[in-house]
Amino acid sequence: MQEKPVTPLTEKEYLARERASEVKHDFYQGEIFAMAGASERHNLIVSNVIGELRAQLKKTPCRVYPGDMRLKIRKTGLNTYPDVMVICGKREFADDQQDTVLNPDVIIEVLSDSTESYDRGLKFENYRKLSSLKEYIMISQNKQKIEIYLKDENSNWVLAESDEENPTVMLDSIDCQLSHPEVYDKVEDI
Repeated sequence: MQEKPVTPLTEKEYLARERASEVKHDFYQGEIFAMAGASERHNLIVSNVIGELRAQLKKTPCRVYPGDMRLKIRKTGLNTYPDVMVICGKREFADDQQDTVLNPDVIIEVLSDSTESYDRGLKFENYRKLSSLKEYIMISQNKQKIEIYLKDENSNWVLAESDEENPTVMLDSIDCQLSHPEVYDKVEDI
């Protein structure tokens, strides 16, 4: 017996399903992908990062968004939910629902065993198509390590990273810093 081919969804069909769903899904090239639930460690790191950035950006035009805000990359069609996004200045939305942004300045992903290759590979490849994106940060949840990719004036992505000797990293585009003691606060066994 032959399997029935899967008919790709349109973005409109995806959005209608997604807005009615209690589970988040990425959408790419006509397919949807369910987002896995996050561990306690992952959630603590995300909460700590949001708290740190919120405090540092309080009197600026920048807004910090948690992982429930959807991002659309117009050039590739990827709809996804980064763990944290920062948008400075005017926000651009995909439609009047205002639940899908188009122009983050900073994207932060907390890496897990199941998502690390996606976050480093296909996701980052898509993120690089965003003209607004200035920094992409990946935070390990298995060891104290923060990697920052900063887009330079020639649109090259330059890596800076933290380690035991340099536990603080600067997010130059938004004039903030993240340090191991704050990012990993209350995260045990790391």
